[in-house]
Amino acid sequence: MGLIMPFRGFSPRIADDAFIAPNATIVGDVEIGAGSSIWFGVVLRGDFNRIHVGAGSNIQDNTVVHVGDAPADTFIGDNVLIGHMAMIHGCRIESGSFIGMQAMILDGVVVESGAFVAAGSFVTPGKRIRSGELWAGRPARRIRAVGEKEKLMIGRGPARYADLAREFGREISLNAQSGEPSGGTALRGV
Repeated sequence: MGLIMPFRGFSPRIADDAFIAPNATIVGDVEIGAGSSIWFGVVLRGDFNRIHVGAGSNIQDNTVVHVGDAPADTFIGDNVLIGHMAMIHGCRIESGSFIGMQAMILDGVVVESGAFVAAGSFVTPGKRIRSGELWAGRPARRIRAVGEKEKLMIGRGPARYADLAREFGREISLNAQSGEPSGGTALRGV
């Protein structure tokens, strides 16, 4: 398991079956729901306010999740897919939405269920991305309705990553049992 660190009297609360990569960092007031996966190099820093990650969500490699100034918790719902190297800051990402690789989602943004933020997008503070909308660009704007391809990514992505997380967890456990270096135990409760 990665670095799990209390801060200001708050300890991260992580579901027993969540996958935490060996080099992920989780600090302070952070809650991670059942079946979620926090991948390699991810940082979740709940120091000023709270971070909530729902069940079945995945946050991919080298993503940073932080909170905004009070009262700016960061909320990530259930079955959310967040791509590699995203920046998630003081915003609300509702269940069943998709955030592409290297997207930046800033303070006060709301990404509604079923919305899709394309890779590399920069969503400026206070925007609302409505259900069924695809946003892209720097700064991001509404491009069109979510198409069938995006709907498939939203629908299948979280389950695919849950399967992959279980496979990584088994491999890490096997390596630990055989004495191979594994970087720590990553999947508890299996």
